[in-house]
Order: sequence, then C-alpha cells, then structure tokens
Amino acid sequence: MNPILERQGAYPLLRLDERREELKNKGARLFDFGAGDPREPTDIKIREALENSVPEVSQYPTATGKRELREAFAGWMRRRHEVSLDPATEIMPAGGSKEAIFHAPLAFLHHTHERRGVAYGTPGYPVYERGTIFAGGEPTPVKLTREGGFLLPLEKIDPEKTRILWLNYPHNPTGARATLSYLEEVAQFCREHDILLFSDECYNEIYEGVPPPSILEVTKERTLAFCSLSKRSGMTGYRSAMMAGDAELISALKKLRPSIGAATPSFIQNAAVAAWEDDGHVRERNRVFSEKRALFEAFFERANLDFGRTGASFYLWVAVPDGDDEKYALRLMDEGIVVAPGSAFGKGGEGFVRVALVPSVEECREAVSRWGKLFL
Repeated sequence: MNPILERQGAYPLLRLDERREELKNKGARLFDFGAGDPREPTDIKIREALENSVPEVSQYPTATGKRELREAFAGWMRRRHEVSLDPATEIMPAGGSKEAIFHAPLAFLHHTHERRGVAYGTPGYPVYERGTIFAGGEPTPVKLTREGGFLLPLEKIDPEKTRILWLNYPHNPTGARATLSYLEEVAQFCREHDILLFSDECYNEIYEGVPPPSILEVTKERTLAFCSLSKRSGMTGYRSAMMAGDAELISALKKLRPSIGAATPSFIQNAAVAAWEDDGHVRERNRVFSEKRALFEAFFERANLDFGRTGASFYLWVAVPDGDDEKYALRLMDEGIVVAPGSAFGKGGEGFVRVALVPSVEECREAVSRWGKLFL
C-alpha cells in the first residue's frame, strides 16, 4: 500500500457514513444532515437532456469535452459574473469538482520543486490536503477563526514556501462569505509573491441576498476557479464540473488530464449544457434552501444555540454547548438526526457541528421537533 494512504487513514466523513449504515441496518429512521448531497429532484429539462442523448453506440469522450459544454459555461460566467472566457483556451471540464481539486496540484507540484507549499483554510474540505500530499507538495493549513469571519488570514502565509493558495467561498463547512474587496486583496498578495491562486466556488450559486463573487471577477492571471453543477443544479451523481481561468494553467491541465481520464460521458455533457444554460431552476432551488435555512435558524435561536448566519451555501455551522462535537453528534444520531462533527473538517472545527440542509422541508420540520425535545 502507498504509505500516504496508511498515514492518512480513512476519509473523515467515511466514519460518519459507517455509523449511518449501522443505524439504517437496524431499521432506524434517519434525518440525514451529514453529507452535502441535496435530495431535491434534478430539474426535468436536465434529465430530459440526458435521456435524449444516450447513444446507441458509446464512444470515448475527449479530455477537453464538447465545445458546446465549454460555450454554455462561458455563457453562464458572462451572465452571472460578467466575466469573458475563451471556451477554447480558458475552460476545461472535469468529472466533478472533487477529482478536479485533487488532481490539479499534480500539474503544478513536484517533490523536486523548491517551493511546494499549499496553503488552505482549516476547518475545510479535506481534499485540498490530500491532493497536495499525493502530488508531492507540503500542506500548510491555516486556521480560520470566527473572529476573522473564517477568511483565510494572509499574514499567516509564508510566501517563500507557498506555491498554491486555495480559497473556498462560500465556505464549506461554515457557510462564510468573502467580499470582492477581500478577493482583490488575496489576488494582489498572490501576484506579488508569484503564488498560484485556486478558488473552489462550488457553493457560489447557493445564497440569499447579494450574489457571492468569483475570483475571476478580479483576475485570471495565474488563477483558476473550480465550479460545479452538483449543488447549483442538483447533479451530485452526474459528476460534472468546470475549471476556468489562466490559459497557461488550463494548457497544463490539458496535458495532464489524458493521463487521468476523459471528460464525462457525452450524455452527461449534454445534461450539463442544459444546466449551465438555465438559471430558473437555480432560483427555485435557492427558494427551497432558504425555507429550510429559516426553519433551523429560528429553532437555533429558540434553543440558544450559537450559529453563523451567512445566508450562503446550504450549511449551518453550529457551536456545541459543551464543546464536544463528536459526543453531541452521536447523541443526535441516536435519535435519528445525523450531523457532521466539526472536527472532521480539521483544526478549528472542534466544538462545532455542520448541518447540511439536504432533507426535504417536511423532514427538516420533523427533525427540528425531535432536536427540540432532546435539548429544550
């Protein structure tokens, strides 16, 4: 076995999945707020685009994907962020953002490089660290604090050692937002210190109020944005994402990706085209997430539970009264309510639980009732 696998152990949320399966096998009814996998139906236009595209003869897709897909994404980026992208040179599809984030460092890191540091926030998505290690880089997690708005503090980054800096806003797991001025500050820092800037923007279509910005609104220079249809369009099982930005970086990824695999199947690409070209289904999904968010926020206030009110992503980051997040999560799970312990997301996550607003509105109401009977 690769010694990296032995050192890392199980993927953090895998333990949650195992406990969940144990309870399912015992016949328990679960209200699962653990994994970020929404259960609202995928829009009918997207499903029809897939169904109508299944070919009689299946053939390999190219690594760069269909031009129609890249053009559809470029159209969305113009509408949503007022950013112009060249579909031929500045956009690359991927089989979901998770594998794109994991594999990207392989194109830009090597164990012989003098600068191999990769900075990212903690608590955060575990794949930033894991992709770094397998690419021969040196993970340099930077602790995010509530006092700092869970924004990555640039003063904690060593520019002499850092090759790549990861951003993730709206943030998983806290739901924190970043302002355009903050993104400008980060871009300037990376420009001054010759650091590659990677921005995980998989949640920037789940929000209330002011739309979250993209890093590409600030710069494309030595910068990549990672965008996904999983949360935006309810396509977690389709595995469709896009990488966009600096043409030179995209060119490097084009050289890398044939060694990893091709783009998603042609019928999934057609479904992705339908998704990127339509914004109406996104507004409806946001309406539903807002209803769920309001239910939980009202309950947390009644229960005197401390939580972050961001109106972004579909996560709620809740402080545990006694500070023991794993114990609190297990107590809730015994009653059928599954949440993710904050410690699963790295240092800085201790003492919190993450509530993913994925069950239906009616299930959210019932879960709030159960939770209230336990702790009110």
